[in-house]
Amino acid sequence: MTKAKAMTGPPNRSPVGGPADPGASLRGSGVPGSSLRYRRVLLKISGEALAGSAGFGISAEAVGTFAREIQEVHNLGCELALVVGGGNIFRGLAGSAFGVDRATGDYMGMLATVINSLALQNALEKLGVSTRVQSAIAIQEVAEPYIRRRATRHLEKGRVVIFGAGTGNPYFSTDTAAALRAMEIGAEVILKATKVDGVYSADPEKHPDAIRYRELAYIDVLNRELKVMDSTAISLCMDNALPVIVFNLLEPGNIRKAVLGDRIGTIVHAQAKPGGVAAGGEKGD
Repeated sequence: MTKAKAMTGPPNRSPVGGPADPGASLRGSGVPGSSLRYRRVLLKISGEALAGSAGFGISAEAVGTFAREIQEVHNLGCELALVVGGGNIFRGLAGSAFGVDRATGDYMGMLATVINSLALQNALEKLGVSTRVQSAIAIQEVAEPYIRRRATRHLEKGRVVIFGAGTGNPYFSTDTAAALRAMEIGAEVILKATKVDGVYSADPEKHPDAIRYRELAYIDVLNRELKVMDSTAISLCMDNALPVIVFNLLEPGNIRKAVLGDRIGTIVHAQAKPGGVAAGGEKGD
């Protein structure tokens, strides 16, 4: 009688967010395990990024570009999960401007993230990347329900998993959903893809002399109210020592560079010096 194969759990994070098992066998292009810094990651993409230059809705060109970037990283053997925002379609807070109460507006925003998730799934599967969408709100006709063990099993089988509908609860952002799902699946890092090349001391468009940080501690992000993620998400990452890398999604190849361990953007982690380290190497203010 054949012995049943036991399901393996998610990889453990190392203290600095590196791979717990860098020598594990990898799929795809045959990149050696030692070259892949992060073996299981959660990529957070804003909904606005999917809108492209139009600023609203879904741009087929933008979705296709991101899908090819994700395919490239997947081919390295990286286990990749995604959380996508919904701001290109609807924001819960914006609904209050025309009389929608906060909870209802947030649920509308969750549905927007499912629409974006399906668009990304379609683009990825056209490229031959097996993808599953899991929704925190039951929509059985179009997405699987979120089940942690099923999600980790999909990742182990080489599938990309997209988490839709946030946490399934109003008053929580998709940043918080990203932090929560990353912890649940055992991700080694959150890759926060934005339209800027890292975290600045102030808005670089309004303040040309703003400092870009290379490293930041979680507590500095909270104390200075830096716009990395909302305070709930950063606090969750801090409590669980989960590093966050903030980088420019619009720069081709940046997702690949991040998972290979190249220095890009800003890393927020427990080992950062108090006050932060600026991109030039000097200590931040």
